[in-house]
Amino acid sequence: MLKIGDNKLINAWAFYDWANSVYSLVISTAVFPLYYTAVTKGKTVSFLGMDWDHPDSLYSYALSFSFLIVAFMSPILSGIADYTGNKKKFMKFFCWLGALSVMSLYFFEGIDTVWIGIVFTIYASIGFWSSIVFYNSYLPEVAHPEQQDRASAKGFIFGYVGSVILLLINLGMIMFPEIFGFDISIDENIRVNGTDLEISQALEKAKDIASSNASRISFVMVGLWWVGFAQITFNRLPNNAHNKKPEKDYIWKGFRELKIVAKEVVNYPTLKRFLISFFLLSVGVQTIILLATIFGSTELGLETIDLIITVLLIQLVAVLGAFLFSRLSEKKGNIFALKVTIIIWMIVCFCAFLLHKDIPNVATYFYSLGAVLGLVLGAIQSLTRSTYSKLLPETKDHATYFSFYDVTEKIAIVLGTFVYGLLYAITNSMQWSVLCLSIFFLASFIIISTLKKTKHVS
Repeated sequence: MLKIGDNKLINAWAFYDWANSVYSLVISTAVFPLYYTAVTKGKTVSFLGMDWDHPDSLYSYALSFSFLIVAFMSPILSGIADYTGNKKKFMKFFCWLGALSVMSLYFFEGIDTVWIGIVFTIYASIGFWSSIVFYNSYLPEVAHPEQQDRASAKGFIFGYVGSVILLLINLGMIMFPEIFGFDISIDENIRVNGTDLEISQALEKAKDIASSNASRISFVMVGLWWVGFAQITFNRLPNNAHNKKPEKDYIWKGFRELKIVAKEVVNYPTLKRFLISFFLLSVGVQTIILLATIFGSTELGLETIDLIITVLLIQLVAVLGAFLFSRLSEKKGNIFALKVTIIIWMIVCFCAFLLHKDIPNVATYFYSLGAVLGLVLGAIQSLTRSTYSKLLPETKDHATYFSFYDVTEKIAIVLGTFVYGLLYAITNSMQWSVLCLSIFFLASFIIISTLKKTKHVS
């Protein structure tokens, strides 16, 4: 068995980011939100016996609900995992749940099957984020404290590279479906009797249908990529690093462990303040990641190709950002590096508020904003994960501690996506929703500025 600090073990751990990040990019950020918007745009959606005049708000609320479920489940699951030593088993289960749910999105074909899109979006989100609880908790068991900044950054870099590769393939399928074997033929009767305009419209419709089918195939590809590459990680990660033996009544022991850890967190002022700051910045970060393409499509009226290009730009720059800020944290400290990223996030929110569809060359401005966002996206995710790991007290119950980290993030997303959807429903403008997020970043900056230096964090 590979020992902690071994590069092969760290690489195997980080490779799960390569496997699962295609969900974050293709499903959460790029292809699926745009597919959902294209299917529901200008239409009233029926769901749970209610008519939704703003389908984008329904999507935002669905995400909120999924994160609420994850926030409730993760401390229970991680507490059980700590007591039984079956951390890998739970990670595998949720990996499969997420991957199969993503593949089920293939059956979301149109307005009549929106319920499939909503239901399996919720299941996929639960699977993805629940598996991340256990993935994150492995970091102290695969890398020493001095290795954790680079190991965490390596994971995000793997994730960005892998997800971009699959997104480029999916983008090619969607933009040029005929090259990938999708049928774009039209009725010969239209070719013989129709006018040039009718033929052109028929061809355009046929290509739209082919592109829609390509989008649905891409959902299946994401699921297969995710669960397939995850096997590399599962084959190397230890299942029971501390040789724990399952105890009777371990479910209730898990609850008691959570109560103990909750009290311990209160007794560590630096850790407690960091979690509060992390909660506030997560409201902004995760909401922007989840709803950026819908903002570009609905609020700015950008074409699909413009939005996909922006997403790709964000991912590519994020690789550089994760690398640069991990080096900055080594020289100036984690807290300094995090404060710089938060300031940039506030600037991004304010600039997004100023954008509107009537601005000349609005797509160019959106590209620029995406590049700046990419620079701090990977950085803030990597730094918060490694900073929290360094702040943990000496313990073997890493999964339980990381469940608090995870719950903090998920409740933040519940708040962020709900507020975003509510403000859009009230004002009929997403600009105010984006501006509101900057307030959370400001509060996070103020609190993180009060953190005291520790042995591993400065």
